[in-house]
Amino acid sequence: MYSTSVSGVKKTDTIQVTNYNIYINFINMKNNTLNTKRFVIRKNLIGKGITINFTNKSGKVYTYNHDEVYKANKSKLDSMPCFIKYKSYTATNNVPTFARDFAVSK
Repeated sequence: MYSTSVSGVKKTDTIQVTNYNIYINFINMKNNTLNTKRFVIRKNLIGKGITINFTNKSGKVYTYNHDEVYKANKSKLDSMPCFIKYKSYTATNNVPTFARDFAVSK
């Protein structure tokens, strides 16, 4: 994965790259939060103390600690084919049942 800083690019900007739109989720480094449109657990976020704000399609916002959800469900996540292949687990419409005890609805 490549990381770069581009001057003049805002959080809401879409960058055009050879006919593909790349939408970037920015992590607010001041308070370690990630705002996203889906529930997500990613290997590259483990151990970083990230708090995720997930807004589902109906506009309901859930907040959860990425590391707490991962630690409590490590064996389950590590054995999932999507987590093995893509190094992430996502859910678009709702918080998965295994993570509901960790998510707080706003």
